Amino acid sequence: MKGHFYRRGCTCKKRKKCICGSKWAFTIDIGLDPITGKRKQKVKSGFSTKQEAEEYAASLIHEVNQGIYLEETDKTFSDFAIEWLPIYSDSKDVKPGTIRVRLHEIGKLLPYFAKLKLKDITRKMYQDALNDLQDQGYSDSTREGINRTGRMIFRKALELELIKKDLTEFAYVKKDKKTIEQLEEEEVPKYLEKEELALFLETAKANGLEHDYLVFLILAYTGIRVGELVALKWKDIDFKNHTISITKTYYNPNNNALEYQLVTPKTRKSRRKIIADEEVINVLKEHKKVQDEVIKRLGDAYHNKDFIFAKMERQFGYPIVIKNVRDRMKRLLAIAGLNEDLTPHSLRHTHTSLLAEARVSLEQIMDRLGHTDDQITKNVYLHVTQEMKKEASQKFAELMRSLR
Repeated sequence: MKGHFYRRGCTCKKRKKCICGSKWAFTIDIGLDPITGKRKQKVKSGFSTKQEAEEYAASLIHEVNQGIYLEETDKTFSDFAIEWLPIYSDSKDVKPGTIRVRLHEIGKLLPYFAKLKLKDITRKMYQDALNDLQDQGYSDSTREGINRTGRMIFRKALELELIKKDLTEFAYVKKDKKTIEQLEEEEVPKYLEKEELALFLETAKANGLEHDYLVFLILAYTGIRVGELVALKWKDIDFKNHTISITKTYYNPNNNALEYQLVTPKTRKSRRKIIADEEVINVLKEHKKVQDEVIKRLGDAYHNKDFIFAKMERQFGYPIVIKNVRDRMKRLLAIAGLNEDLTPHSLRHTHTSLLAEARVSLEQIMDRLGHTDDQITKNVYLHVTQEMKKEASQKFAELMRSLR
């Protein structure tokens, strides 16, 4: 294989010894260009000694002879990240909300790598970036998400043979040390006890605005996600068999009622059919009667796409916005004197706690909620069942004391 070694830019050609400090370089043939048929050459410089240059060239020639030589790309991290997003989106049928998350996480890596070539980023540089994000106060879960996105980007670059190694392979996210109190708070999310839920629903019935009582009744009695609720259409309700089919979810990051999207549920397991309580079915029937009258009165002015929770003031017929549900819940919690930090998702945890208290199995609860595996649901379930075990133990002790 042809090639030669030389001092690049040396100005000491007439001298026996170089005194200008120029570095050693080499130029070697690495095969033929498949399109032009002309020879391809590899030029590499920056070696302090001729021996270093020869050793590097020997390694490169070995890779060429073994058919494993790879010409790494000069693309920067930011350029490839932009190319990676549509590849990622198309290959996994990713939801718009997930793309927004990935963009956000790429944004956290850009200050460290934006203008650096992919091939020049080292394992240490990547690990230092993760460590610095911790020093900036980003949570464990946020940094795990950033690392997950970083790994997908570099692994795709490796798969496309743009780089020789996956520098994220051994990267790790340092965990923040938490106090016992912090761990206890994180383990079990806040939810309503059954007496509090009853008070909340009574408040929604007495003081709720349009849709409020039905919205929160369904969220509490079915445990569905608020995005799944807003996306519900009348065709999803089986009044005869008392079931609600979950086949889609609502997406609207800008909270513009006219720009909503309906996307597939969060996971494959999220597609499910839920048996609804008779009270829920009856309230739905009453709501449909009222809505049908509005549609009849407004005619073509009503955006009739079959939505159950459709706006009745302005933008008639368009589905209500999730932010509106959050704001309405906060208002009702304040009226009822309950914890105003609770959210519509807290009703999902409330549903879990009450099912656990009713001795429904964790497997059945997971199936109803559309989970394959969710640690938060497990934590709520274990918290409730442990409290029930304590109560059983106390009752046994009281029984034995009564016999003395």
